[in-house]
Amino acid sequence: MHSAIAKAIELKYSPVAVLWTNEKPEGALQFKEGRWGCVVAMLRAAATGKTAVFDRKTFGCMGGGTGLGFGNLYENFPGGIENFYSFLSNGNKEFCRTEMGKNIVRNMPALEHGERYVKTPQLTAKFVEALPMRDVPAEYVVYKPLEQVEDNEELKVVVFLANPDQLSALVVLANYAREAGVHVIAPFGAGCHQTCLLPYSEGEEETPRAIIGLTDISARKQVDKDILSFAVPYKMFLEMEDNVAGSFLEREEWQKVLERNR
Repeated sequence: MHSAIAKAIELKYSPVAVLWTNEKPEGALQFKEGRWGCVVAMLRAAATGKTAVFDRKTFGCMGGGTGLGFGNLYENFPGGIENFYSFLSNGNKEFCRTEMGKNIVRNMPALEHGERYVKTPQLTAKFVEALPMRDVPAEYVVYKPLEQVEDNEELKVVVFLANPDQLSALVVLANYAREAGVHVIAPFGAGCHQTCLLPYSEGEEETPRAIIGLTDISARKQVDKDILSFAVPYKMFLEMEDNVAGSFLEREEWQKVLERNR
């Protein structure tokens, strides 16, 4: 499957298709069971031509498993979900002084002082409660380059990795044929929330919105410094594809912007 959008905005990376399936793709990249890994690294691998697969034992980290749609895995955080609330916010020094805490903090030093992405554990709890958690009805979640998607495969989300100029074009195109409203959002969350979990939820809406992502500080090192993600539920992707012809993407103003990216 080829994208008119990708061609018109001259993406450096292939759009990435997110699929649910019960058939494991042959030769796909996959994390080892029990080993840490970042889902965003796999997203980039798919954008450069590879296929990556995840299941309920090989999702890289609890945030990744949650973001991919394998349930609320924060409940499995060492020491309980309350420790995750502290981890994301201002830490848990008291717990880190316990025997269990001493063992955990050796591999997770941020637990002591917190990542400070949310001000308090109470606010972190509200953030987690608001996430559209789900347990996807399939054994595998797959990332693959859009052009490698076959006719019999059912896409859930398409993710573009775009620089600021390309992101601007995607935002304009998302609004191009719609009535006034908010059709693109940039919610706080992990990179895998922004590219899977949140777009899944938007895809169930009558008028889905696109998600700007990779604003997750912990995931930024996995992508180029000028790249953000733009994730669209599949039906919104088809809508945007249909609107390329005749749009600003064929006009001189956009062509001038393209020139400085070549």
